[in-house]
Amino acid sequence: MYKEAMEAPEVVARQIENNRAIMQTLGREFQANDPYSLVTVARGSSDHAAQYLNYLAGLLLGKLSTSLSLSLITIYQKAINVERSLAVAISQSGESPDLIEPMKSFKEKAHSSVALVNAVDSPLARVVKWVVPLQAGEEKSVAATKSFIASLTASASLIASMGKLRELQNGLLELPENMKKAQDLDWSKAISKFSKAKRIMVVGRGLGLPLALEAALKFKETCSIQAEAFSSAEIKHGPQTLIQKGYPLLIFANRGPGLADLLVFAKEMRARKAQVVLVAPKEVREKDLIFPETDHPELDVICAIQAFYLMVEELSQELGHNPDRPKNLSKVTRTK
Repeated sequence: MYKEAMEAPEVVARQIENNRAIMQTLGREFQANDPYSLVTVARGSSDHAAQYLNYLAGLLLGKLSTSLSLSLITIYQKAINVERSLAVAISQSGESPDLIEPMKSFKEKAHSSVALVNAVDSPLARVVKWVVPLQAGEEKSVAATKSFIASLTASASLIASMGKLRELQNGLLELPENMKKAQDLDWSKAISKFSKAKRIMVVGRGLGLPLALEAALKFKETCSIQAEAFSSAEIKHGPQTLIQKGYPLLIFANRGPGLADLLVFAKEMRARKAQVVLVAPKEVREKDLIFPETDHPELDVICAIQAFYLMVEELSQELGHNPDRPKNLSKVTRTK
């Protein structure tokens, strides 16, 4: 896991360079035939990347983008009207039937279909119109790291191409160097804070919510800690009743319009004597860990998950687990 996480900057650089032509083609395609909306198809970590894509589509393109409830097709066998939607599947292996079946049905019905996939010869790749290779290479650890990051950057590249967003494209070019800087951040304080935790709430908002979802999953997979991700707004609709003295919280407060509310939330939780670890921009005095920044604010979360992966891998080792081979899990998951 550590080795593969450290390879992520190289993966991103390779992806941006090698996918230049396909992204230009997709940009022309979607500018000429503008889809009304997007629908994403994914599971697990890939669905967290899909949530990131959904936010980018809304923020930067002004388009509705939603994650498909896969059981509507695979279990309930319902026909979904996607004729004005771009269908985007995200997967490392491209082998899960509950991704293949919807995308196969969408190939003829949807406005268009794209797979962001690491295995370009997979069954998923064969049932879509366009294939965007993640370029992550072989990933041996069960816990996805570089393939997840590659899914995020492919999502950002797709949105940048669709909208001719030059600033985002330039930010992506600088991202590998930003990621290397994130690898050097000292997040060891989180290890000492969470080494005895049995449960953790991971909190984010907006673009930070997909980051929180992925971090919570990795706490479960690699550390056997019952971690749950919430929007800071959703916590106030019930979950906050659990937060008492000593309750562990990891709060991702990325720069942007949600930052102020997240800082207020962190202050409120500290007033309850909760064990708060606040990840925030370097200029925030009350931060515990630095939230890395990039040349484009919508890319900051990619560097943050890079730093988190290195921390959680070390925490897993300290707790006596094997982060590469979590109990009861396999690298390729096939569900329906």
